[in-house]
Amino acid sequence: MMDIHQILKQLPHRYPILLVDRVLALEKGKSIKALKNVTINEPFFTGHFPHRPVMPGVLMLEALAQAAALLAFDTLGVTPDDKTVYYFAGIDGARFKRPVEPGDQLVLEVELDRMKAGIFKFKARAKVGDEVACEAELMCTMRTIA
Repeated sequence: MMDIHQILKQLPHRYPILLVDRVLALEKGKSIKALKNVTINEPFFTGHFPHRPVMPGVLMLEALAQAAALLAFDTLGVTPDDKTVYYFAGIDGARFKRPVEPGDQLVLEVELDRMKAGIFKFKARAKVGDEVACEAELMCTMRTIA
């Protein structure tokens, strides 16, 4: 549905913080299903943890937020420019149910719950296979910068 080249045109993030490799499905105004391939080459694994590499929970939430941004941009029919920044406005009910390790494929599932006054609310879940690794309600907003 959307490859890395199309993602790079939509998201301002770059290495090492770009955390969406591919979009598998996208339903305008409703939901997105995206993919993050987790490899031992991720820069955070050197320190988290050297003896047992585990993807930090905050980075799972960041990956979900990036998928949510792609859904929001598609919903609005916009391609963000250098003057637009997409921020977290809140995270509620975050739960981490399973560690994510090198070799895992993180499937990012995000549903648009509501959109009001420039604030987007999403239900988000990251899975490895059939197991939920992380879930949360995310609130995000777009702002124009000078």
